[in-house]
Amino acid sequence: MKNTKITLSESEIPENFVNINFYLKKYLGKLPYPPLHPVTREIIKPQDLEPLFSKELIKQEMSLEEKIAIPDKVRAVYQMYRPTPLVRAYRLEKFLATPAHIYFKDEGLTLTSSHKINTAVAQAYYNKKEGATTETVETGAGQLGTAVAVACSLFGLKAKVFMVRVSYDQKPYRKYLMEVFGAQVYASPSTATAFGREVLGKNPNTLGSLGIAISEGMELAFKDEKTKYALGSVLNCVLLHQTVVGQEVKKQMEKADEYPDILIGCVGGGSNFGGFSIPFLVDKIAGLKPKLKVIGVEALSCPKMTKGEYRYDYGDTAKKTPLLKMETLGSDFIPPGIHAGGLRYHGNSPIMSFLNQKGITEPRAYDQQSVFKAGVDFARCEGIVPAPESSHAVKATIDESLFEKSSSNMVVCKYDCLSLGSDRS
Repeated sequence: MKNTKITLSESEIPENFVNINFYLKKYLGKLPYPPLHPVTREIIKPQDLEPLFSKELIKQEMSLEEKIAIPDKVRAVYQMYRPTPLVRAYRLEKFLATPAHIYFKDEGLTLTSSHKINTAVAQAYYNKKEGATTETVETGAGQLGTAVAVACSLFGLKAKVFMVRVSYDQKPYRKYLMEVFGAQVYASPSTATAFGREVLGKNPNTLGSLGIAISEGMELAFKDEKTKYALGSVLNCVLLHQTVVGQEVKKQMEKADEYPDILIGCVGGGSNFGGFSIPFLVDKIAGLKPKLKVIGVEALSCPKMTKGEYRYDYGDTAKKTPLLKMETLGSDFIPPGIHAGGLRYHGNSPIMSFLNQKGITEPRAYDQQSVFKAGVDFARCEGIVPAPESSHAVKATIDESLFEKSSSNMVVCKYDCLSLGSDRS
C-alpha cells in the first residue's frame, strides 16, 4: 500500500517563527510600506499600539530578525494538536486523470479545525504574560472566534467575540461552540459598542462586515488597559505565527523527496496563505527556487487582490486602526453574504499585497458556484468536506492540475482548514 499521510513526530514541531521581512530586506533590499498613524499619518511608533496589543506582539510586528523563538508554553499547547499531517490526494489525482502529485495540509485536525488556533495560542500567552485579563476579537465564519475562545480558556483569559451578523445567523452552532469555552459572543454590529449602535442606527438590517466587527472589538480594548485586541490576520506578527504550518510542510515534502512546483491557498486577510507559503517563498526570494508558483485565491464577490487598489487604507470601518499599504476594496466595503465568511475581508495583508505587486505571488478569484462544485468533487474523492474558504483553494488546485497534465513531475500543494462534519467545515 502507498503511504497517504506524511507525518512528523512531536519533537519536530517548529521551534521558531520565520520572518519573511528578514529575507525581503536581505535579498530585495525592500520592505512592505510601514503602517501610518490614523491621525497624524506619520510612521507609527510602538507606543501608539500599546493600548491594543502586548509589547511582545508589537516587537514582532516590527522585527527584522530572521527567526523568533516560540515560547515553551506555546509549543506545549501546539503539542496538543501539532504536527498536522500532509496528505497525498491519490483519489483526487485519479479522478482528474492528472500526472500531478497533489498534497494538502490538513489543518482541520487542530484543536479548532482551522489554522487560526496557531496565532490565537501565541497571542493569549503574550497577553496573559503582560497582565491582560480579557481579549476582544472579530470573527467572520467563526474560526478565529473559536480559536480565541479556546486559547483564552487555556490561559485563563476572558474572551469577547464580535461575530459578523450574516455568519452569526447562518452558523449558530459556531456561537454555541465559542460559549462552551466561556466566550461572550455578540452579533456585529451590536448594541454593546458605540460604533455598533451607530451602524445599526443607519442600517438596522446590515449584514455586517469584518471591518465593522474589528471596530467593535477595538473599541472595548481602547477603553480598558487590561483588555487586548486579538489579531486574526493581516498584520506581520500573525503571518509570523502561522509559519509553523509551512515549516512542517517543508519537512514533510522532504520526507516525500519532493519540492512543490505550485503552492495554493485561499486568502481572507492573508495569514492562512502567508503562513503556509512563507517558508517556501524565502527560497524563491533568495533565488533558490525562482520558478516556484504561489497562488492566492479569493472570492469573486470580495476581490481585493484582483480588483482592489494598492494603497493605504484602514483595517476597520470606524477608521481606528493604523493605515496599512495593502490591496483593498475600501474599509467601508460590505460584500455579499457568501458562506465563505472568512474571505469577506476588504483588504489583503501588507506583506502578501507587497508580494503580489512584485510578482512573487499571484492572485486568482472564483465565484461561489464553481468553488462549491470543486469542494464536492474533493469530498467525494477524499472523504473530507472542505470548508467554503478551503474550497476556493481546491478549485484552483483542480484547475492547475488539469492545465498541467503534460507535466509528469508536477507537485501541487494546497492548504487550509479541510475538515469533516458540519460543525467543523
